[in-house]
Amino acid sequence: MIQVFYTLLQVFRELFSNAFQTSIMLFKIIVPISILTRLLQQWGIVDYFGIILSPVMELVGLPGRIGLVWATAMITNLYGGMVVFASLAPGLDLTVAQVSVLGTMILVAHSLPVEGLIAQKAGVRLRATLLIRVMGALLIGWILHLVYQMTGVLQQTNQALWNPPVVGHTWSSWVIAELRNMFYIFLIILTLTAVLMLLKRLGISDLMTRLLAPVLKTLGISREAAPITIIGITLGLSYGGGLIIQEARSGKLSKADLFASITLMGLCHSIFEDTLLMMVLGAHISGIIWARLVFSLLVIYLLVKLIRKIPGDIVDRYLMRSVGGIESKEVSQEQSY
Repeated sequence: MIQVFYTLLQVFRELFSNAFQTSIMLFKIIVPISILTRLLQQWGIVDYFGIILSPVMELVGLPGRIGLVWATAMITNLYGGMVVFASLAPGLDLTVAQVSVLGTMILVAHSLPVEGLIAQKAGVRLRATLLIRVMGALLIGWILHLVYQMTGVLQQTNQALWNPPVVGHTWSSWVIAELRNMFYIFLIILTLTAVLMLLKRLGISDLMTRLLAPVLKTLGISREAAPITIIGITLGLSYGGGLIIQEARSGKLSKADLFASITLMGLCHSIFEDTLLMMVLGAHISGIIWARLVFSLLVIYLLVKLIRKIPGDIVDRYLMRSVGGIESKEVSQEQSY
């Protein structure tokens, strides 16, 4: 009994430590974003953002000012977008379908400066990464909007699991509300850390690996690149991207593998943690999991087919860059782009 208690205490300490360190790192980003968002609201600039982004957001069935949520997530990360969402969503009466569309778009295109740099270091040009992810997010958002609208599903008012109270007009009330929000974010991170650990212990991550391996082979991703790609899809681009950068520099992977693997990881990564975060906002799994996964696989399949018909010098100029030893890696006829 004492041994069990000691083991549980050790697990809790590890969870708390990991969640605390992650939270501190995120708060360094979230606090400036929260202050900036507050100022933009007080100065009325949020309304101007709504006007500018309105045509794009209307394309996917969202209010224009919600575009600031997606823009923030693209520039910073998911948590930054969540903070802005908590500030702007009250009073907009968003439906579950609308939040699902927004959540899916955010998952496809977020943290672009950091993740774009990871892709660039692995061999995929930054402009290609940005174009595919931003346009991909808009395309899947538009498709989901049409599907939800035509079927009439998920049209009920959204009820997020995280509903910050309405903030008063004074700065003191805003500071208290933000401190409360940061505490809730810490609890969310702590819960996510525990869930991810449980998924690993239950073998669900390994199950995902076995299920996705044949699919990746169909897409043209070789056996050598498949394990790294699956790590990125399940755990995150930072994990998979870091490993694939090492493989790229070693010259063990072809340009075909690198492009398909990194692009797939960009469109669909951290499928457990990121998905849970969007569920906290009220997004439905039909968009943030299934539609995102199917869409990403389909896009990679079509890109592989298309790029195979493009001359190699154009691929090198616009899509790929030399990293380490990949330029010496021969691409087989079956994998050639």
